[in-house]
Amino acid sequence: MSGIAEANKLPQALTDDDFPTFTPDQIQLGQLLFYDKILSGNRNISCGTCHHPKHGTSDGLPLGIGEGGVGLGPKRTVGSDLIKKRIPRNSTALWNLGSKDINVLFHDGRLSKKDTYENIFDSPAEEWLPVGFDSILAAQAIFPLVSQFEMAGNPGENDVAGAAHDRIDAPWPIIAKRVRNINDYGSKFVSSYEHISHYTQVNIVDIANALAAFISTEWKSNDSRYDKFISGNKMILTNSEKSGMNLFFGKAKCNDCHNGKLLSDQKFYSISLPSFGPGRTRIFDPLPRDTGHMAETDDLSDAYRFRTPMLRNIKLSAPYGHNGAYPDLKGIIQHHLNPLKEKGLWKQEYVSLPSIQHLNMNDFIIQEDVREMIRQSSFIDIEPIKLSDSEINDLVLFMGTLTGDTIERIGIPKSVPSGLSID
Repeated sequence: MSGIAEANKLPQALTDDDFPTFTPDQIQLGQLLFYDKILSGNRNISCGTCHHPKHGTSDGLPLGIGEGGVGLGPKRTVGSDLIKKRIPRNSTALWNLGSKDINVLFHDGRLSKKDTYENIFDSPAEEWLPVGFDSILAAQAIFPLVSQFEMAGNPGENDVAGAAHDRIDAPWPIIAKRVRNINDYGSKFVSSYEHISHYTQVNIVDIANALAAFISTEWKSNDSRYDKFISGNKMILTNSEKSGMNLFFGKAKCNDCHNGKLLSDQKFYSISLPSFGPGRTRIFDPLPRDTGHMAETDDLSDAYRFRTPMLRNIKLSAPYGHNGAYPDLKGIIQHHLNPLKEKGLWKQEYVSLPSIQHLNMNDFIIQEDVREMIRQSSFIDIEPIKLSDSEINDLVLFMGTLTGDTIERIGIPKSVPSGLSID
């Protein structure tokens, strides 16, 4: 361990001071909203459906099933209505998203702290994004609500989905009215926020701020054995775990990108993960591909680049990669060490997608496009590194030390004010 200490590479500890504080009423209000399906177009899916504590605040699927799905986690499948496509990316875990240091969110970085449109954030809503969000996490919370395949639903099914196809900001007042007209929610907002004196004042920004209060507090994670080690408890890790830490901050060069208190530089890199699924395509794109950060910047040099994920509780949120390409930590680590080699060895069987008959035939169709596969393999930002099997195993063990002691704080409510079921 002395090598790391001498090199002064260990980051500062992540403390409670790195997170905002909220009142108990605000946190509880956010908890109810997080698990309430009232926020979805068809009232059939909540934030908690795809970000569930039983699945590491994700859903355990490589590519999820959003609106129209039935069930929870890896057992989730389609209901009586046929869904049009899978969610194109892996459901992001929520650990430490409330940190004051977060400046960009989503796998492709389409929400960031930039005053491009004079409303503090650069976002898909551009100048139509409301003002008044307490944090970037709060701003992020309102976008799944208006996503057709995540929570809004299809045009013609409900008023939220219909409004979403008029303009991105049109559904938010509809959702806010739904919430505030429920007596329990209206009274809770009045008692929780000083600037709200009457339930009719509640808007989507207030709902988002309450959601962020809950997410930030519930899934703050800074009490792992790794956190205790860098705070001074040098006996809490085993020799193998310390070896893995040495590799992480040294020879394996993981710390080149996974650095700082959050173990993420919040930048974007291409590691040429195997491609599958519907892709996150733009209107003019005929291929089911995902160009990553380039979709946000329109800069070719950003093609296939994705945000460096934070690593607290990483062991709890398999599968791994922006599309869940690897089912375990060893697989994703090996891919980082030699992307081209591991991409050649990768098998479709690694991906446990729920069987959906009308979608199955196209799940891996992008792999048949030779030119696209060559393009993706030509964008790689990391150099191969050779590690032994024992060294890789030590890295996996070190990843396990990032799991916090506190997994949730107030948990799942027994009921929600809408009276709808809870997943």
